Amino acid sequence: MRSDDDCRLWVEQSGAGSPLVLCHGGPGLWDYLEPVARLLEDQARVIRWDQRGCGRSERRGPYSVNRFVADLDAVRDQLAGPRMALVGHSWGAHLALRYAIEHPERVSQLIYVSGTGIDPGRGWHPRYERNLRLRLGNRLDRWETLGSRVRTPAEEREWAVLQWSADFADHDTALRHAERMATPWLGINYECSRAINAEVKQELTNTEIAVRCRTLDLPVLIIDGSEDIRPRWAVDSLHQAMPNCQRVSLTGSGHLPWVEAPDDFRRAVTTFLIR
Repeated sequence: MRSDDDCRLWVEQSGAGSPLVLCHGGPGLWDYLEPVARLLEDQARVIRWDQRGCGRSERRGPYSVNRFVADLDAVRDQLAGPRMALVGHSWGAHLALRYAIEHPERVSQLIYVSGTGIDPGRGWHPRYERNLRLRLGNRLDRWETLGSRVRTPAEEREWAVLQWSADFADHDTALRHAERMATPWLGINYECSRAINAEVKQELTNTEIAVRCRTLDLPVLIIDGSEDIRPRWAVDSLHQAMPNCQRVSLTGSGHLPWVEAPDDFRRAVTTFLIR
C-alpha cells in the first residue's frame, strides 16, 4: 500500500473478523509478529506492516513519530476501516499509544506489550544495560567484540542475534528463538532507530504525555513478561495514568512473551478483545 506521501509500505493480513493491527518494535526493524498473527487470526482480521524505511517497506524517511502515526493511520484507513484494535510491541507499543492519544475515536482497544513506559527520565535504561550483560552470560564477550568494530553483513546479523537472545528467559532456547527473529534477515535501519529514539526521549521530557493518557477513555491492556530485562516498574506510571486499564504479567517469559508463553498470551489477548 501507499502512505499519504506516497511511500510504499509492506502489509499482510490474515484471518477474519474485526480488524486488529500489529505494530512491531525497533525502531528500525521489520515486522516479526507473524507468530502473534497466527495465535489470534481465528479471533480477528490481523493486519501487519513494516514501518517506513524498514524491512520490505520503501527505505526512505522522514523518520519521525508524527510521520509513523500518519503511516499507521493510512494502514487503518486503507485496510482496517473506521476503527481498529491495536497491538504494539516494545517501540511499537509507544507508537500505538501515541496513535490512540491522537486518534482515540479510531481505536477500539489498545494492547501495550513489553513497552517501556512514559517516565521522562528513562530511569530504566541503566538497569536494562546491566540485565542485558547478565543475561548474555557466556555470549557477552563475542557480543562486545562485534559491537566494538565495523561489522560485515554476516557479523551484523550475528551481533543482532546475540543481543536479541537476551530478550528470552530460557538461556538454552534463547539463541534459537533469536535466530528465528533474524530469518529472513532484512537489515537494521540505524538512521531510523537513532532519529525515533532521540525524538521519543525528547517527547517524554518535554510533553505532558501522562496528562494526555489520563483523558484516554478506551480499554487498555498492558502485557509484560515477568523476565523481561527491561524492568517492568518502568511501566507503572503508564498503568496508573490510564483510566480504563488492566495489566497481565506472564510468568517465565521475556520481552517477547508470545514466544515463551503462547497459551497465556493468547488467553490474555482474546479475553480482553471479546469482553
